[in-house]
Amino acid sequence: MLRSTLQRLPLLQKALHNVLSPYLRELERGLSPLDDIVALIEKSIVDDPPTHLRDGGVVKDGYDREIDQLREILRDGKGWISRLESSEKARTGIKSLKIAYNNVFGYYLEVSRANLQLVPENYIRKQTMANAERFITPELKEMEAKVISAEERSISLEQEIFGRVRDEIAAKARSIQERASAIAELDVLQALATVAAENSLVKPEFNTEGKLFLRACRHPVLDRAMRGGFVPNDVLLDKGHNRLIILTGPNMAGKSTFMRQIALSSIMAQIGSFVPASFASLSLQDRIFTRVGAYDDLSAGQSTFMVEMLEIANILSSATEDSLVLLDEVGRGTSTFDGLSLAWAISEYLHNIIKCRAAFATHYHQLTQLEGMLPGVRNYSIAVKEEKGNITFLRTVVPGATDKSYGVHVARLAGVPAAVTKRADEILKEIEKEAVIEPLSRDKKPRKSSRYTQLIFFESPASDGKILQPQKEDPILAEIRVLDVDALTPREALNRLAEYQKSLREKDGQN
Repeated sequence: MLRSTLQRLPLLQKALHNVLSPYLRELERGLSPLDDIVALIEKSIVDDPPTHLRDGGVVKDGYDREIDQLREILRDGKGWISRLESSEKARTGIKSLKIAYNNVFGYYLEVSRANLQLVPENYIRKQTMANAERFITPELKEMEAKVISAEERSISLEQEIFGRVRDEIAAKARSIQERASAIAELDVLQALATVAAENSLVKPEFNTEGKLFLRACRHPVLDRAMRGGFVPNDVLLDKGHNRLIILTGPNMAGKSTFMRQIALSSIMAQIGSFVPASFASLSLQDRIFTRVGAYDDLSAGQSTFMVEMLEIANILSSATEDSLVLLDEVGRGTSTFDGLSLAWAISEYLHNIIKCRAAFATHYHQLTQLEGMLPGVRNYSIAVKEEKGNITFLRTVVPGATDKSYGVHVARLAGVPAAVTKRADEILKEIEKEAVIEPLSRDKKPRKSSRYTQLIFFESPASDGKILQPQKEDPILAEIRVLDVDALTPREALNRLAEYQKSLREKDGQN
């Protein structure tokens, strides 16, 4: 591998010979050939060496005279053993006779039990087996000693020679590492250039105004995978009136993808790559923070929501005015009111305290009220075409907010039973009519409050299909709840119980 890589240095230098870029010309100077190392490896090491040095066969023939002599002995010895097997078969008439080797006995002659009567007198029995016997002869053991000795010496000598070659190359390790670094940089540049040419990427501009503007921005991976089917979108973030994007829209519409492509385009631009857009103007960002997806850490005893809050805490304590923050549905792991409150407060903190550029994808549509309250907040949503009860995701990000998430529709697409989705539609209409959740505006005027709290529990649907409403507590239960049982005598307790029974019977009769 080292030899083949170093052999390509002259070709790489030639390819960069006429470049105008100072950076590439510097790389060209760092790719000067190392002909002495290439010559040493070519002369000493075989083209396809074995995996382990202990197996031998690493040093080329002709490099060391002693190794060549030992290999000749090995070739002659093994050839002699092969010829001995043929001659012994002919002399004894035992066609199944064979010469084999193991680490216990070395070389031996094996004769099947059926041919033992044909074994010559000069054979020395070494081992008896179930179906055969093994023998040796003085001539065989003498040649074995020569072969094994030559093999051991050859491997030992190869290890010495390999060590000398390795040390000689290691003495020039710095020169090799410098060329490896230049090749690595050139490889990255070539890969980025190829991707840019094949996928119509554009050279980004960099500004000092803190602006992040991408026209027709695409996700670099999905755009390639979808073969032109990806819908591009514009992005504008700055330090003025477009500091925080509140992004709303249906499930599966592409909110998370939109934020990922912002992050990927920013990273690609800052590593020196072209970006997947028709135009790109960015400012340098010191860090990019993301909170996308949901997972827990059971080994540490942390729930999904706890992990989310730990990451949010890190973002809010580490982000600066020059950071980019991308948050996806923060707060969904807890109750509606708690989650909305946290999402609202986090948005205010990003806008007012950190003052960084940020995008917040959410299903808390109440957050869109921030556009009228904070000067740097802008609402965007994913466009949806709704027709005859069906929706089509257009994947286009447009100005303005949406008040629907179409979660029931997504459930229907996923194959949730029709009875469930139909009932969900009925319940959704009731909740949307009754449960309005709107945080207070800056003018301190109270908005409509919901009579529902965090969850609405219901049993079987009522006959009219309406969701069950919260019930007032029964007066008898209320009286029992505050009753001081310890202050009653047994007679009083029985009398009170009789009164409760009478009241319940009368109530049942009325119903």
